[in-house]
Amino acid sequence: MIPGGGQPNMQQLLQQAQKMQQDLARAQEELAATLVDGQAGGGLVKATVTGSGELRGLEIDPKAVDPEDTETLADLIVAAVQAANENAQQLQQTKLGPLAQGMGGMPGLGF
Repeated sequence: MIPGGGQPNMQQLLQQAQKMQQDLARAQEELAATLVDGQAGGGLVKATVTGSGELRGLEIDPKAVDPEDTETLADLIVAAVQAANENAQQLQQTKLGPLAQGMGGMPGLGF
């Protein structure tokens, strides 16, 4: 007869889950500290966000500023922020994807 009725060692499973949670928390901290850029208008507007998507900076080339056409500038800002956020999401997938797969979609862990 197999000890424990052939069931996986619960202590070992808990330790693995705790390690995955620690790895995930560490990866999330790294994302929050990593800066990611996005741009629009051929670089006239540049946005910088953290890897977790928090806007940290915005650069606007003076050539993009036309007092008669603020709508275009607004569109460029939105596009640059969206590009930066898309880059941040790609970074998240790279950093968190393997951890999320390792969690097996465990409920309560945000996946």
